[in-house]
Amino acid sequence: MKNEHSISLHLGKSVLSISKTAILFLILCSHAEEICAQRDSTYIGDFPQDLFLRTYVYKKFMNLSHEIQEGNETTYQPNTPVGLGLGVNFKNFSLFGGIAFDFMRDKKRGKTTSYDFQYHYYGKKFLADIFFQNYKGFYVEDEKLENVFYQYPDLKLIQYGIYGEYIFNHNKYSYRAGFYQRERQLKSTGSFQLGGGIYYNGLSGNETFLPEGEQRYSNYQLSINGGYAHTFVIKHDFYISLALSVGLSLGNKSLSNFFKDIEISPNMFPRLSAGYNGKTWSLGLNVIINRIYVSQSDDMKLMFDTGKFTLSFTKRFDIRTKKTGKYLYSLPYFKEK
Repeated sequence: MKNEHSISLHLGKSVLSISKTAILFLILCSHAEEICAQRDSTYIGDFPQDLFLRTYVYKKFMNLSHEIQEGNETTYQPNTPVGLGLGVNFKNFSLFGGIAFDFMRDKKRGKTTSYDFQYHYYGKKFLADIFFQNYKGFYVEDEKLENVFYQYPDLKLIQYGIYGEYIFNHNKYSYRAGFYQRERQLKSTGSFQLGGGIYYNGLSGNETFLPEGEQRYSNYQLSINGGYAHTFVIKHDFYISLALSVGLSLGNKSLSNFFKDIEISPNMFPRLSAGYNGKTWSLGLNVIINRIYVSQSDDMKLMFDTGKFTLSFTKRFDIRTKKTGKYLYSLPYFKEK
């Protein structure tokens, strides 16, 4: 057990170091993309304003699904409250922060303590997700009895992960438009994408689905994924963006013997966004879900579902317009009618 704990601790430090490097790499890539990436202006448009102020309501989650038999799952959910966030964008610089309200928890569902850091990067050519998640305290809702919840205060889930994909049709398709509202998709189109990720998944507790005599389970995965994303533009101002990537993961309970006894399992990454873009304001709904199969053995089938729901309102300001008294709108849509 000490050896497993030391391996997990070592991996946690390694993933943290890799993630810091990845974030720095993404920052450098974002600046390089601004300079080098070529976009088709008939498909992708920029908002002329420099300053974006964003308020948003969000809910993060990390669920554990235990499949007892085919089609019969028990889902362990955390009792996490809704949060309120505030963000600001000035040109290519962004700053966001949020806080969850404890009084919005349902006491009947038990207590959950959590640390959940999710970073979703939408570049012009690449998208990337970075996860640091640690949840303790879950509940299971009774399917037959209303308002009856079975609490599991000792159940703990951990996930570290880095995931990225290359967007092939990046000159016409914009993830920023659908999932970040920093650009505008002018025509309906889509793109294939390809990539992969690395993950550490861990759980602990006195649960009956764990192997007899064990209270801890770890899983290390390498994955390759591919998929397709599409944005439907409706009457210029409204849009619906759908994206789905599926793939296979190579996993093992032991990092030291990773390639000796590999377990192959599927994974799935759906995304949904819908909203409205006006001249000076936007309203958007984003849903991001990552499903990773931690164990696919006959004795134990476990799935991690992690993600985030976000409803945001964005107000845009053109500082230069106030200073010069001129309209700087370059796109025909934004010209005064």
